[in-house]
Amino acid sequence: MRKRKAGKKFHRTRDQRRALMKSLARNLITHQKILTTEAKAKELRPFVEKLVTKARQENVASVRYLLTYFDDTTVYKLTKEIAPKYMDRPGGYTRITKVMPQGRSIAKSAYIEFV
Repeated sequence: MRKRKAGKKFHRTRDQRRALMKSLARNLITHQKILTTEAKAKELRPFVEKLVTKARQENVASVRYLLTYFDDTTVYKLTKEIAPKYMDRPGGYTRITKVMPQGRSIAKSAYIEFV
């Protein structure tokens, strides 16, 4: 039984879920806007917002922390381009926009993007 467990499993093991979140976050940071399923977008939002909050601190420890998740170019883009835009903002760096299902896909799709 779930009993107040946070997060969705997506029918994946723990390592596969972590890899999925890292991959989606890297694509969001690189492209600023991605199309994914609504459930994945809702799980990705707190993950990315915590990373942006960490990147706003601008110290060596936060950069090293981010390097455990991403490569150098992604961390550079996050710390030098994305995080400075949100220095005055207390939170809520992403927006989820729901989209009608396209084609034969049954899954509810959504765009997630930086505000």
